[in-house]
Amino acid sequence: MTGSPRLVRRTVPDPLPDLGDLHPVLRRLYAARRVTSPAELEYGLANLLPWQSLKGIDAAVALLVQALEKQQRVLVVGDFDVDGATSTALAIQALRMLGLEQVDYLVPNRFRYGYGLTPAIVEVAAERRPDLIITVDNGISSLQGVEAANAAGFDVLITDHHLAGDTLPPAAAIVNPNQPGDEFPSKALPGVGVIFYVMLALRATLREQGWFDAANREEPNLAVLLDLVALGTVADVVPFDYNNRILVAQGLARIRAGHGRPGITALLEAGGRDPARLVSSDLGFCVAPRLNAAGRLDDMSLGIECLLSPDPATARELANRLDRLNRERRDIEDDMRREAMALVRDMQLDDEGLPVGLCLFDENWHEGVVGIVASRLKDRLHRPVIAFARTGDNGEIKGSARSVRGLHIRDALDAVAARHPGLITRFGGHAMAAGLSLPADHYADFAAAFDAEVRRHLAESDLHGVLLTDGGLPEDEFELATAESIRNAGPWGQGFEEPLFDGKFELVNRRVVGDRHLKLTLRTLVTGRLVDAIAFHTHDRDWPPETQYIEAAYRLDVNEFRGQRSLQLIIQHIQPL
Repeated sequence: MTGSPRLVRRTVPDPLPDLGDLHPVLRRLYAARRVTSPAELEYGLANLLPWQSLKGIDAAVALLVQALEKQQRVLVVGDFDVDGATSTALAIQALRMLGLEQVDYLVPNRFRYGYGLTPAIVEVAAERRPDLIITVDNGISSLQGVEAANAAGFDVLITDHHLAGDTLPPAAAIVNPNQPGDEFPSKALPGVGVIFYVMLALRATLREQGWFDAANREEPNLAVLLDLVALGTVADVVPFDYNNRILVAQGLARIRAGHGRPGITALLEAGGRDPARLVSSDLGFCVAPRLNAAGRLDDMSLGIECLLSPDPATARELANRLDRLNRERRDIEDDMRREAMALVRDMQLDDEGLPVGLCLFDENWHEGVVGIVASRLKDRLHRPVIAFARTGDNGEIKGSARSVRGLHIRDALDAVAARHPGLITRFGGHAMAAGLSLPADHYADFAAAFDAEVRRHLAESDLHGVLLTDGGLPEDEFELATAESIRNAGPWGQGFEEPLFDGKFELVNRRVVGDRHLKLTLRTLVTGRLVDAIAFHTHDRDWPPETQYIEAAYRLDVNEFRGQRSLQLIIQHIQPL
């Protein structure tokens, strides 16, 4: 249906920078990721960017100091993804640690209220009579919601990281590194990182004002919140710039040392991961999907309660419920993905072929799962994809968009809205992911307009997947020790990707395991060393029976089985030669 991705090797500076006493493979890997000095690999908290350059931080702290001094009622309004859940849990716990007695949270049910601080959510919030509403991981586009809150007499503090529109909401304070005029150097901070910084600034101000001494309170150690920051940062797939790597590294270290919160530990155990050997990908592929399942199929409050629970037994019970929801989500996703591919095949029978900007809609699709389906199809078809589902009985459909390199998806939606006023009801998001709503009877017009807009930015040559690799791995480095060094050298993440190597191998043996995975025994071509490998969600039905050699892009992994540890290749791309 689509061609194989093109393997492109990262460029490595010559000579390599002096990065200190490192494993030779790591020295090359870091240099390829533009690390130029050992200081960029120092992940101590002292190296974090200071909070003072965040625009609006002083006004935000003033609101929170007032809330503490007057013991006001504070309501945190979160989002229904992992960044939103961790942001909510962090805000609740931090404010309690700092002495606030009346703090609660509200997460909009995505199926009833949609995203953000809407006027409808303000009505629900009013029942709790808050003095201050704090948005986390949302709010920068909530103009009408903030106006409604102001009219109801509530102050609003917005903490967000999404891109701002032309007009900012009339909130009492806004903290968002991506708002106009903000000078904070890292624009990649996730929502949970923003609220963490706000709490750091609040604690510093309280310390200066003598708040802790006057009330004979112990100043809290906010580092205990870094496991939440790490989880939200990994799950939101924001770029791993230096500042974000510090936050993630510190959070991972706390969990590995046994100081993670019971909820995260229980979710890791539900996914069969050992917290003591945690790496960032475990948060992304094990913990995040289980938390996300609550927001996709039920209510993210279940996930937030799991993160907030101080009791291991309660946390395990909640984690098991989340694990069951995640299995249900996977079944729904499998059905939707098959249906989506059937729609794609039907489109390809048309004389015009597949759109460059692809929209798909089915009346029966699950609103909470369309984002995953869009992501899966984007990876397979190598083009921007928006998957739509019907939402409620109001005649609207909701879309979740995923993009590819070369197209800023939120800007593309903005351009469509500008060219076709009234076509889209609302939209928002990032460069690579966005969400939108529109009347169902606008779908065909929108699909055509979106395809036309994407064609302005992407050519046919852009519609082939590109895998960035770190080139070949010397055969003397096919060692467990090398895999361990890479595993422990992270944190790896978006924009600072886990090393991916490429090479050719002799295929010694192959068999299907678990109905959907390909287990391989490979032989290196120079030394003839045998190496175990596995390609997940891969089949070899189309390979010639006599296939003897393959080309593969792979990661080094440490496989643990019955107490034995061995080298294993995780195949990301494979094709017969």
